[in-house]
Amino acid sequence: MSARQQVIHSNAPGQPGAPGAPGQPGALGHPGAVIHPGARVHPGAVIHPGARLDDGVEVGPFCVIGEHVELGAGTKLGPHVVVTGHTRLGRNNRVYPFACLGEIPQDKKYGGEPTRLEIGDNNTIRECCTFNIGTAQDSGYTSLGDGNWIMAYTHVAHDCHLGNHIVLANAVQLAGHVTIDDYVILGGGTLVHQFCRVGAHAFTAGGSVVLRDIPPFVIAGGNSAEPKGINSEGLKRRGFSAESIEAVRRAYRTLYRSKLSFEDARSVIAEQARAVPELVPLAEFLAATQRGVAR
Repeated sequence: MSARQQVIHSNAPGQPGAPGAPGQPGALGHPGAVIHPGARVHPGAVIHPGARLDDGVEVGPFCVIGEHVELGAGTKLGPHVVVTGHTRLGRNNRVYPFACLGEIPQDKKYGGEPTRLEIGDNNTIRECCTFNIGTAQDSGYTSLGDGNWIMAYTHVAHDCHLGNHIVLANAVQLAGHVTIDDYVILGGGTLVHQFCRVGAHAFTAGGSVVLRDIPPFVIAGGNSAEPKGINSEGLKRRGFSAESIEAVRRAYRTLYRSKLSFEDARSVIAEQARAVPELVPLAEFLAATQRGVAR
């Protein structure tokens, strides 16, 4: 047993610090908090009575857990993590020291509304990351899906919506209302302007400044970010066939190399997607873009 495990207390009935243990007002001195008997909470953590901790949760020293927080089974918080606001983490997440999840938006319009942060399952959130709750002016919540890898010093602002299996490298900064689709990789220090969307399987080089939407499958880089090609290596790793990758490459040439107007290129790609299902997300993305795409 490690030193850290030795100082994290079990909540099994009859154990010191467990609910109902002699001389104890509640779980680990946190009366009223709904803490599963299988959770392990360091005695130096501060947990609001309204919080809910499921089976297998671990809370490290000096964590602060707010009133409206729910931690799903198997989620582990390292030392000095703050989880506040109306925030829910699903199962088997790992959050590293000094991350702050669920604080109020950095938006002067925010008026104390009970907006939310929703985090799914099996995510890794590294040191010093910040995730803000949503705003009443937009969706009312910020969300992170499943299986994501969020590296140190990343900021996810209010009303951002992130899908599944995303990698955000160190110090990625997402402004408010940003959408990041599945399997995106954003290189270290990438900055994304508010209301932008980055499509599935896209990739940005480190230090990119994203001012317009990045379509699915596209590699982009620079300030401001410009298309550099397709993410063929990523598509291979995710099981796309050689024929599908070639179809994506043809669609890329239609959008960026054919000298067609955006509207005409979009129409051609929509027609191509009728024969190649893998292009449907690209066609739908181009039809839905609000800010225009990086070109």
